[in-house]
Amino acid sequence: MHSPVISHWAGVAKPVIGMLHLLPLPGSPRFGGSVEAIRGAMLRDAESLVAGGVHGLMLENFGDTPFFPHRVPDYVVAQMTALACEVRQRFDLPLGINVLRNDGCAALAVAHAAGALFIRVNVLCGARVADQGLIQGIAHDLLRLRSLLRAEVKIFADVDVKHSAPLAARPLADEVADTLHRGLADALIISGAATGQPTDPAQARAVKQAAGAAPVFIGSGVTADTIGQYLPCCDGFIIGSAFKRGGRAEEPVEAERVREIISQIR
Repeated sequence: MHSPVISHWAGVAKPVIGMLHLLPLPGSPRFGGSVEAIRGAMLRDAESLVAGGVHGLMLENFGDTPFFPHRVPDYVVAQMTALACEVRQRFDLPLGINVLRNDGCAALAVAHAAGALFIRVNVLCGARVADQGLIQGIAHDLLRLRSLLRAEVKIFADVDVKHSAPLAARPLADEVADTLHRGLADALIISGAATGQPTDPAQARAVKQAAGAAPVFIGSGVTADTIGQYLPCCDGFIIGSAFKRGGRAEEPVEAERVREIISQIR
């Protein structure tokens, strides 16, 4: 990476961010009734990720299906802030926040309060059709909120984000340019069609070529067998499912699987 988007990653050739997929939070249809169970599962996954050698963590309300398309309720923000603070207190790694489906302002608020260093935004610019309906870009609100808070929080923005389709087809290079130069993203993410699905290497190369010096992260589908094909066309990785038992997103993280993939990058 020419200039690391997170200063903690200076000297790290290809940073790996491990996902903390939260169990369903209070208020969501599948909430299991115990906040302590959510906390315990999160901390066990974090311990396994750190033991396996990841360079960062990202907290996400993965279990809260069906997702709100835009703003989430206050109780989601409160729970995620408490959990993020717990992670920050226990683990000395850069932390990111993703509030699904597209509540970047909530993610920024959580990150600012907890001391997280970056957030993920699925649709920063443009518009996408997803299972939540029409999801529209939030750059105008998000960047003003970051300025208002004077928050030193980086924005990782998806292009051609998974689990969605474009409202109108556009050249990928144009989407990259708008996300970087009009949406003011600090880094880009390219992923496959769905959680755990492989990212198209040709598409990753096209995004990296269009992005120039801006960091590009592969956001889905990386495994120990496939990671080699992505190394030349990205600056880092966001990995969830491949670190889990059996490669399934709903299972716990296994440190040995983390070590195996990290060793392929090294």
